[in-house]
Amino acid sequence: MLPQPRTPAMVVLLLVLAGCTASPDATPDRTRAARPAPPGGGLTLTGKLDSPVDATLRWKGDEAGAAGRVLEFATEPTGPYTVLEFMPPGRTDYQHPDLMPHTPFFYRLRPYSGPASAPVEVTLPPGEPTAEDQEDDHTWTAPRTVDGPPADTHPVVDAAAGETPAAGSTRPADAAAPGGLRATVMHAAGIRFTWTDHAEDEDGFLLETRPSGSETYRPVAVLDPDINSFGLITLPDEKTASYRVRAFVYGEQSNIVHLETGASVPRRG
Repeated sequence: MLPQPRTPAMVVLLLVLAGCTASPDATPDRTRAARPAPPGGGLTLTGKLDSPVDATLRWKGDEAGAAGRVLEFATEPTGPYTVLEFMPPGRTDYQHPDLMPHTPFFYRLRPYSGPASAPVEVTLPPGEPTAEDQEDDHTWTAPRTVDGPPADTHPVVDAAAGETPAAGSTRPADAAAPGGLRATVMHAAGIRFTWTDHAEDEDGFLLETRPSGSETYRPVAVLDPDINSFGLITLPDEKTASYRVRAFVYGEQSNIVHLETGASVPRRG
């Protein structure tokens, strides 16, 4: 059965769980480490309760070379931490509503950086997936490590050949950037992505999209290290979109903010 398209809450779930089915058998060709993390100490996080069960987080600071920031929370001082959202550098606040009452919450913010692949532009067929598509088991969506791109019978789009190659070289200027990004259109709402992992010490990969008409990329899934195949069920605004994959590393985290929720307040209808 066709997986449900992503909602904002489901995107967060993807960010937390997407890399859990990686296969350890294959070893991609990796030649260079991901770009070093930016220097830490530049982020200051603050938080307050707007109601007994609604929190607002704000932050300030700048990290040279950061591609974005990730906000995380836990209910124990030492974690485990759960991702709330990967955000672009210009974002400075986040609302966390409808929290569990009488519960401690701990928040931290971490910058991330790293090189992105050349993008691919994908236009999906019009309409909705067919009945046959709906009955497919969609095993191709699972994050995994593969030896090379599959022999596809579906339409395939390849990324442009790198971003500003060095003189005399056919590789991108940053050799840790994922290479050979391919987008295989599986049906009217599904795309399988494969790429080559050139990084040695990445914390993971981000699949990012820029829908037609948008000026910026947004993360749609975070994947474990060494993953190089993943299938996406698209949203309606992603019928025509640009995609890229980023090998990223985390920078030094901010201070930790501790908030304690109170009693739940009934919402007015």
